[in-house]
Amino acid sequence: MKIFNVDQIRRADQYTIEHEPIKSIDLMERASIAFVEWFESEFEPGRKVFVFCGTGNNGGDGLAIARILGKKNWEVVAISVCRSAKQSPDFTINYHKLAEVQELSNIENSDDLLFDVHESDIIIDAIFGSGLTRAIEGIYAETIDFINKSRATIVSVDVPSGLFIDDVSPKGAIIKADLVITFQQPKLAFLLSENSAYLKDWVVADIGLHPDFLHETDANYIYIEKPFIKSLLRKRTRFEHKGNFGRALIIAGSHGKMGAAVLSAKACVKTGAGLVTAHVPGCGYQIMQTSIPEVMVSVDYNKKFLTGIPDISEYDSIGVGPGIDKNIETYEMITQLLTNYKKPIVLDADALNIIAKEPSMMKMLPAGSILTPHPGEFRRMVGFWNDDFERLEQQIIISKEYNVYIVLKGGHTSISTPEGKVYFNSTGNPGMATGGSGDVLTGMITSLLGQGYSSLHAALLGVFLHGLSGDVALDLLGEESLSASDLINYLPQAFMEIKE
Repeated sequence: MKIFNVDQIRRADQYTIEHEPIKSIDLMERASIAFVEWFESEFEPGRKVFVFCGTGNNGGDGLAIARILGKKNWEVVAISVCRSAKQSPDFTINYHKLAEVQELSNIENSDDLLFDVHESDIIIDAIFGSGLTRAIEGIYAETIDFINKSRATIVSVDVPSGLFIDDVSPKGAIIKADLVITFQQPKLAFLLSENSAYLKDWVVADIGLHPDFLHETDANYIYIEKPFIKSLLRKRTRFEHKGNFGRALIIAGSHGKMGAAVLSAKACVKTGAGLVTAHVPGCGYQIMQTSIPEVMVSVDYNKKFLTGIPDISEYDSIGVGPGIDKNIETYEMITQLLTNYKKPIVLDADALNIIAKEPSMMKMLPAGSILTPHPGEFRRMVGFWNDDFERLEQQIIISKEYNVYIVLKGGHTSISTPEGKVYFNSTGNPGMATGGSGDVLTGMITSLLGQGYSSLHAALLGVFLHGLSGDVALDLLGEESLSASDLINYLPQAFMEIKE
């Protein structure tokens, strides 16, 4: 699903109006009906609904929503904020339509904010939409403050009022929505952690924008969902053998951190690699042999940490970093690996920390390599950023400059490409914020890369499956009890769910 910017959203509406063709007021009606359908699927009837509307097209949506809900026997209080302000033509039309069937309240100053809102009520926020370009002030800000301080459930139309979708939102009044029912596509701001206070959850309502525009218009940001992932997953034939699914090498572990190597290697096997070898320090030999009988073991001459690499010529993919620590000899091992292996490598954890200390290593990365930092590791790589939009820009810059894919782990893990595109993941949950989760992801992506998937597809499949496995585990175990091992154990169900 493409993520459009403000200008593209505006053009999508206009293209639909011109080429369907459809009048703008009828497109607004269609959007409002789609909103109500989602609204009624989320909330039980019988609750009182307050609809706060601005005087632009977002407010026009709100007025239409109030009218449609009223016809469905919801108890609705429609409120116009600053009706004396400039009105969009479609707001005016919907204002008169609603006025024919019910009385509207109006807010012009703080003395008008006297609504008796209860915890059981629902507030629909339709004050400002995605086209907002300035901080909210005056009575609008006071109204938003009133809404946020109410204990009612808050549902925003398309965008929480006050939130910028393409840029850093200004300090000031922004709706804190419990749910956003957004139109046609997710908005970039929804996927960045700094905006989490303004929307607890969001859903996409399809309003039937013209498919030609959606298909032909390019977007730098993409939201990945199951149908797309299913299209990437290859089918196995009856006459396949283990040699068809890649020879993968996991370079991991050190004294006291062999669990990282076990998790990564086990995830590599469980994601479908044909043959998996783990290169570990001497202290890890017995641990690996007893923990994962399916994995072959290569042993470093050093007992406690890694100092060198085995013969790597036969491997289709290599993942390095989980639990390797940062000894000076391990630095030399990473240098040796980057010098001698020219296929894409998956780098995680301490491998990234080592590269962050030795930036010249970035130039040694094979083209198409996949880096999987969490935000702390990424900060060590690039330094300071002021906000998530700037962090996203830095991620894109590094992918372009070094011809690598960066999997920046988080609530909506972002995968940046050398072409400057960014894919955001739709699976996963807070229960996955636990030690070892990243080690599992490293093993999964290494496995997929070894099976012949491209770097991009290996990263997308790995991230989506990783999150989906966590979602399956969540339903059975809950957030608090979810562990990294559970992500491996529920991988079979995740694969099956994609194939359904």
